[in-house]
Amino acid sequence: MTADAHTEPTPSARSHEPADVARRLEAILLIVDEPQSLVALAAAVGAPVPAVRQAVAGLVADYEGETGGPRRGFELREVGGGWRLYVRDEHDDLIAEFVGGQAPSRLSQAALETLAVIAYKQPVTRSQVASIRAVNVDSVVRTLLARGLITELFTDPETGAINYGTTDALLVNLGINSLDELPHISPLLDDGSDGFDAEVLR
Repeated sequence: MTADAHTEPTPSARSHEPADVARRLEAILLIVDEPQSLVALAAAVGAPVPAVRQAVAGLVADYEGETGGPRRGFELREVGGGWRLYVRDEHDDLIAEFVGGQAPSRLSQAALETLAVIAYKQPVTRSQVASIRAVNVDSVVRTLLARGLITELFTDPETGAINYGTTDALLVNLGINSLDELPHISPLLDDGSDGFDAEVLR
């Protein structure tokens, strides 16, 4: 087998067949934290917007069980002009029980720093947190969501960006009654806002 056989095709060379576009869309949708517009998805998978629109419609029908298969435990939902995978509401209790039953582990330094930014800047979007920390925070935000320390507060109707905030679980872990009791250590945030020592979350 030649080396060319392992070469990833360029976006312009990728297949525009509905099934191929749908598979690439699923790969992207599995890792995004915020709704993605059809234009953004088209750029990501290297396919025309009409082909992506058709593929999205096909995935929605497939997940709903309209194509002969079973109805999935998740759905592809349009929110704020963008598309994202969501667990169906009927499984919220199941997910909460599963996450709550996981053995607790220490948060990484990256998770502690991200949590500090969210606690003091909320409501705040993932991109705003990434801008403050100057690093990608996608996986860290997923970890904090899974641990129940942050939650999705609302989606911006214009940009589709999800705004995050902290939960009561964070207060319990910190042993405080409200965010007003957080210590004030302003140098920890680059814009001079109040911050707190991540060591209190260890």
